[in-house]
Amino acid sequence: MSFKGTERYVATADLQMAVNAAVTLQRPLLIKGEPGTGKTLLAEEVAIALGKPLIQWHIKSTTKAQQGLYEYDAVSRLRDSQLGDAKVHDIANYIRKGKLWEAFDAPEQAVLLIDEIDKADIEFPNDLLLELDRMEFHVYETGRTVRARQRPIVVITSNNEKELPDAFLRRCFFHFISFPDRETMMRIVDVHYPGIKRELVSDALDIFFDVRSVPGLKKKPSTSELIDWLKLLMADDIPEEVLKNHDTTKAIPPLYGALVKNEQDVHLLERLAFMHRRESRR
Repeated sequence: MSFKGTERYVATADLQMAVNAAVTLQRPLLIKGEPGTGKTLLAEEVAIALGKPLIQWHIKSTTKAQQGLYEYDAVSRLRDSQLGDAKVHDIANYIRKGKLWEAFDAPEQAVLLIDEIDKADIEFPNDLLLELDRMEFHVYETGRTVRARQRPIVVITSNNEKELPDAFLRRCFFHFISFPDRETMMRIVDVHYPGIKRELVSDALDIFFDVRSVPGLKKKPSTSELIDWLKLLMADDIPEEVLKNHDTTKAIPPLYGALVKNEQDVHLLERLAFMHRRESRR
């Protein structure tokens, strides 16, 4: 079975090819791209499309690679020993499975999402090299070696906040999700709002891509922000003329808070509008 996208996820031909290549090669799929381009959602949709269970490991700045394997709860064991609990004699009672162990131990092949790997310490990817390569690890407290029943489909996302080590990159199949062009964006909108007026979408996309093209913008609006903006435009029943005849001498688009996310960009758009007004008076 190959991945071709789903009813609610528009996957370009390049992305479909990348997912299927990673599955064929049995390599982790490393996904990069702008925030809001559907990197995290991809793993969920791959699991749905292929009929596989999904195991998600969301990485934080404090996350250590060891937590993905297992953790030994020595504090609980000490407390139980003080209370005279009989289970202290079996150290396995205090081994907590991590997400990799869950994926390795799954009764059927699972999709494992390692989300935003670049949030963690720079050594985090290197610490997982052996486990992701050999699909096994050793539990030192019990002397057990845990091996994957079936090699999981591993999807790793990165926002490019840190450079990933070369040794780690060599073990991955890489794909960069390019920002959707206008045609692809129309298809994405259709998935979310099947009955939306075509003219409204066309006019909204004109403004959306105009805002994204503004030089010096700190955070360009993403796909998810466009979807939110369109929902507001429909809910507030904004007249089509407001979008169609959008005046560049006015500050910013209606309901701009769904698109523009920081005050620097608001001020930038206001300054540009002021400059347009000055030009129009000459």
